[in-house]
Amino acid sequence: MNNIGINKEKAQMLAERLQELLADYQIFYTNVRGFHWNIRGEKFFELHLKFEELYNDLILKIDEVAERILTLGFAPEYRYSRYISSSQIQETEQTANGTQNVKNLIDSFSVLITKQRELLQLSAEADDEGTNSLMSDYIREQEKLVWMYSAFLNRN
Repeated sequence: MNNIGINKEKAQMLAERLQELLADYQIFYTNVRGFHWNIRGEKFFELHLKFEELYNDLILKIDEVAERILTLGFAPEYRYSRYISSSQIQETEQTANGTQNVKNLIDSFSVLITKQRELLQLSAEADDEGTNSLMSDYIREQEKLVWMYSAFLNRN
């Protein structure tokens, strides 16, 4: 058992999966910063503020995920070269088109929610309430955001 009472092998597996999630969050964060900086067009004021809200939330989640890895007894990755090579979310090339950016948000949230659901199940099996609670909170928040961004695009 590790210092917080979780089986060491299970803690390592959770930390590895959290590392993957951290990489996705970092790339997503950088994409959203680009959306914020480069948005143009009719919905500029609305989306500029929404992107800022989102990247501020993402930076908090990045820190929480990294600290959870530390709590499990492992060191979080910090190198962007590693994030780029391991992230399922890819850097985006296009950042000025608001509609395309919102579609990218929905796609990125889909990746995050899927990984977080997997972590939710794995953490429950490991009796890791800390990771489980974190993932549950993230999923609930992000499902609502997907609904809202989908409504913005007028799609279900």
